[in-house]
Amino acid sequence: MKNLTLICLLLAATNASGQLEKKYVLHDLLREGQLSIVNREVNAVESAADQYIQVAENTNEGIIWLPLQNFKNGQIKIEMRGKNILQRSFIGLAFHGQNDTTYDAVYCRPFNFLATDSVRRIHAIQYVAHPAYTWKKLRDERNGIYEKGITDPPDPDGWFTMTLDIHDTLIKAYIAAAAQPSLVIEKLSKYLDGRIGIFIGAYSGGDFRTIYVSESEL
Repeated sequence: MKNLTLICLLLAATNASGQLEKKYVLHDLLREGQLSIVNREVNAVESAADQYIQVAENTNEGIIWLPLQNFKNGQIKIEMRGKNILQRSFIGLAFHGQNDTTYDAVYCRPFNFLATDSVRRIHAIQYVAHPAYTWKKLRDERNGIYEKGITDPPDPDGWFTMTLDIHDTLIKAYIAAAAQPSLVIEKLSKYLDGRIGIFIGAYSGGDFRTIYVSESEL
C-alpha cells in the first residue's frame, strides 16, 4: 500500500473546478497488485513511449476495480482504446459499485462511432445499472434514453478519453474534449456511492492507460 499512496500523492493535482484530482496509473497499479480483476486476464504493456494495461477478451462482462472504495460525487476520466470490430469493443467506467455484479456503468461502443448505418450510430454510448437494468432491457423498454450517438466521434481504433460528471443521480458523459455531453441521464440505481472500476463488455477487451478521479465535497 505504501507504493500506491506514493503514486497517488505524487500525481495529485488540482483540476479546473478547483477539486483535488488523483491520477491512477493503471500499469503501475497492476504491477503493485492493487487492481481487483473480475473475469478477465490483464497484462502490463510497456515501451519507451508508452505504458498501459491490456485486457483480454472473454465471455460475459468484466470489471477491474480501483483501490478506491467510497466515491460519491465528482468527475472520473479514463484514457482508453477499443477497436473498430463489430460487437467486439465495449469499454467504459463502472461506478457506485457495491460488488462484482451490482454497479452503474457508462461505456462506449467504438465500432459504432463511424458506422454508416444511422441506427448503429445512435448506439455509440450507453448507460446501464446492473443487475436490474441491462442494455437490452433499456433498449427494449426505454429506447433512445440511455444510449446516444456521439457528435464528432474519435478514431474507433485510437486512444480517447471519456469523462463522467456525477452529482447524486445526475450523470453526464463527455467524449474527448467536447464541451457538450454526449449522454445526460438520471441514474436508475439507488446507490449513491461505491467503488470505481473499468467496465468491459461481453466478448470484448481493450487498452487502458490512466483514470483521473476528482471527488466533490457536495
